[in-house]
This record gives sequence, C-alpha cells and structure tokens, in this order.
Amino acid sequence: MRKDHQLRRLAVGGATWLWSVRHRRRPPECCEVLSLHLPWEGARATLRLVFNEGAPGRYLEGSGGIGGAGDRDHVPGGAHGPRSPLHLNLHEPAVVRGFLEEAAACGALPVAAGEGEIDGWPLFDALVGR
Repeated sequence: MRKDHQLRRLAVGGATWLWSVRHRRRPPECCEVLSLHLPWEGARATLRLVFNEGAPGRYLEGSGGIGGAGDRDHVPGGAHGPRSPLHLNLHEPAVVRGFLEEAAACGALPVAAGEGEIDGWPLFDALVGR
C-alpha cells in the first residue's frame, strides 16, 4: 500500500513529473490541492491546482457529499465536480495527466524553478468538457 503523502511519478512526453494530492484547511474554507512538480536544474518547478470548497455548484469529498446538506453519500477519494454526475478522482494518474495537458494548453505550466498556484476549477471544466 502506498503512503498518502508520497510523491507519485508520471511520465509525460520526455519529462517525469512528480505529483501529490493534499487536503488544505484554511478557515472558513477547505480545499484540495493537486501539486505538480518538475525537476528543474537542481531545483523544482511547482504548479499547484487549488480546488476551493466554496466555489458555487462544486463539491469536495467530505464537504457534505453530493446529496445535499446532511447527506453523506460516499464520493470516491479525491473526487471533485459540480453536483451533477460529473466528477474526477484526483488520485488517478490519467486524471492528473489530463490536468497537465489542460495546464499546458492554457500556458499555466511552470517555465522555471519556483512555485505557482492557480484555481483548478477552470481546468476541471475544460477537462470534463473534452
């Protein structure tokens, strides 16, 4: 069994990305963060996709489920999406690859060592709209 906070590897093109998913609590909201890391000349270029709980029409695992207030229907770990049947599991490599592709298409991938953070919901919309 893999450790929850262990970085995972994903080969895309000629690059090997490291990635992880974490839950972040910053009152009054919680969010899920998909961190994408690319080794860069002895350092690391990092892009964090942040999925805020308070976004209208969106849900995060554990934020009340998908059935409404008080209804704790099971949602697969790391699943996100509008309250319709559309959801993605951030723990799946194919989903992470899709987010990488969408980030590249909109020019959001890091081009040098350092850290950046963007709202992940627009990329979610582009990915489920494919």
